[in-house]
Amino acid sequence: MSYKVFYGLDVGKAEHHATALDLAGKRLYDKAIANDEAALRALFAKLGAPAELVVVVDQPASIGALPVAVANAMGIAVEYLPGLSMRRIADLHPGNAKTDARDAYIIADAARTMPHALRSVDIAGPALADLAVLVGHDDDLKDQVTAQTNRVRNLLLSVHPALERALGSNLAHPAVLSLLAKYGGPAGLRKAGRTRIDAVLKKKAPRIHGRLTDDIWAALAAQTVTVAGTASVEAILPGMTAGLAALIEQRVTVGAEVEKVLDAHPLAQVLTSMPGVGVRTCARILVEIGDGSSFRTAGHLASYAGLAPVTRRSGSSIRGEHPNRSGNKRLKNAMFMSAFAALRSDPESRAYYDRKRAAGKKHNAALICLARRRCDVIHAMLRDGTFYAKQAPLAA
Repeated sequence: MSYKVFYGLDVGKAEHHATALDLAGKRLYDKAIANDEAALRALFAKLGAPAELVVVVDQPASIGALPVAVANAMGIAVEYLPGLSMRRIADLHPGNAKTDARDAYIIADAARTMPHALRSVDIAGPALADLAVLVGHDDDLKDQVTAQTNRVRNLLLSVHPALERALGSNLAHPAVLSLLAKYGGPAGLRKAGRTRIDAVLKKKAPRIHGRLTDDIWAALAAQTVTVAGTASVEAILPGMTAGLAALIEQRVTVGAEVEKVLDAHPLAQVLTSMPGVGVRTCARILVEIGDGSSFRTAGHLASYAGLAPVTRRSGSSIRGEHPNRSGNKRLKNAMFMSAFAALRSDPESRAYYDRKRAAGKKHNAALICLARRRCDVIHAMLRDGTFYAKQAPLAA
C-alpha cells in the first residue's frame, strides 16, 4: 500500500515523541505528545485520511500499546521497527546524539525509505494480547523459580553437600519442597527420623518416595560434623522452600490460563499437532509471529528467528556460512527446545538429527539444522491452516 504520511513514534512512559514525514521527507510534525488517547487521536487525525497514514513504533507492547490500539481503532496501519534494525539504520544518519526527537525521525524515515525493515504489528484481537501478558508473566515466574532453586541449592551445599547431591534434580519436586518446608535442613531431617521423612514424601511422590528416603537418609549419615552457619540455614530453608513451592504453583495456574486462551485460538491446534510443540511453545510462537502472514517465505521466518545461517564471503579467500547470532531470541529458543523435544517423540526428526550428527555436526549445530527444517513446516502449517502430517524422510 502507498502511504503519504509516515508517523515515527519513539514511545515513552508519560509521553512519546512523534515525527511525521511526507513522501519527500519534509517534516510535517515534530513534537512530544502525551501518552493519552485523546492526544493521540488528535495527532493521527491531523495530517490526512487514515488510509494515507502509517504509524511506526519502536516498541509495540507495554508503553507502546496505547498508540498501537488508538491507530488500529482509527483504521490506520501500524508497523514496528525492531530495535536492532533501528540502531543499524541510525548509523546511516549524521550525528551520534541519542535523543527522542532523533529516534522518532529515524523511525519515520525508515518507514519512508526502507519499508522492508518494518514488521507488521499483528492485531488479531484480545486473544494474542492475553497470551502475550500470560507468557510474559510465565517467563518472569520461570526466572524466579530458577533463581530461588539455585539459592536453596547453594544453602544446602554450604552446610551439607551430601544432602544437596542426594536431592539433586528432585529438589524442586513438590514432595521434597514439602519435606524441607516442614523440617528445614539436615538437623531437622535427622531429628524427624526416617519414618516421618518417608511419610511426608509418600503423600506427593508415591512412586519414588522409597528411593528418595533412602538417598536422603544415606546422605545424612555420610556427614557427622556440623558446619558453621547450619543453624541459620535451618531457620531460613522452610520459608525459602515454601516460597519456591508457591512460585511453582503459580506457574501451574498460569499454564492453565494459557491453555484456556489457546483453546479459543484457531491456530493453536494447528501448531500443537506438530511433535515437540507443547502448550507453552505454541503460545510463544503465536505471541512472537501471530499467524505468520508477516513473513512472505519460510526463509524470512527463519531469518527473523535467527535460524538461517549467515554467509560471509570476501573475494575468493574467505567463504563459508556461520551461525546467526541475531534474530528473535525468544522465538529461536522456542524453536530450538521444540526440536529437542521432537527427538523423543518424532522418528523422522530423530533420523534427520542422526544424519546431521553422522555428517560431523555437533549436537547444538544438528539441533539448529532440525529447528530450521521444522521452521519451514511451521510456516506452511500457519500459511495454509493445516495440521502436521508425516512426511517423506527428510533429506540430509
